[in-house]
Amino acid sequence: MDSAEMMKLLETRRTYRRFDETRPVPDEAVRDMKAALRLSSCSSNRQLLRFVFVRDPEKVKAVFACTRWAAMLPEGRGTPGEGQRPVMFAALLFEEGKIPRWMLDTDAGIALSNLTLAAWTHGIGSCMLGNIDREGISRILKVPEGMTLHTVTAFGYPAHACHIVPPGPDGSLKYYMDEQGDFYVPKREEDEFIFAEEYGAHR
Repeated sequence: MDSAEMMKLLETRRTYRRFDETRPVPDEAVRDMKAALRLSSCSSNRQLLRFVFVRDPEKVKAVFACTRWAAMLPEGRGTPGEGQRPVMFAALLFEEGKIPRWMLDTDAGIALSNLTLAAWTHGIGSCMLGNIDREGISRILKVPEGMTLHTVTAFGYPAHACHIVPPGPDGSLKYYMDEQGDFYVPKREEDEFIFAEEYGAHR
């Protein structure tokens, strides 16, 4: 993969919220996703994160019932309907107290980036979800005492497009949907948040 291909991968690996339920995630994609997690960098190489891959349709349905979607949109607008729900979840777990929380969240971010990028190389979209019923999902997955559910990530072949656009006239960064159900995600220009040598300085 050359640099242009890598940048295109980063540009198109967006959050997808509607999927083709007729297409399961294939085994070869799951193998790459697991390998990507194994290769993730982490604090002091402690490798403290744990993952549960949920592919059984009944369990996927049960986990889905414990999730909330697209908080920036009107109630129910961003929630996938029948036939458009994820076909797989990956739950991220951790053991409290092993490392400072900021290190844990950094490790989680790196791992989830690896995971979703590996999925996207197979054309599989994803949505990281933090607005979830953690107790409910923990019961479904039989999470043992002492382990805590961090987030779940939904997967499936996308059933909509996702576009990067400039912020709105008022500077709004809220994502939105059009009538066809495609998503639009405003992104700031680089010189608005990346500086040279000193905060606020540009070259």
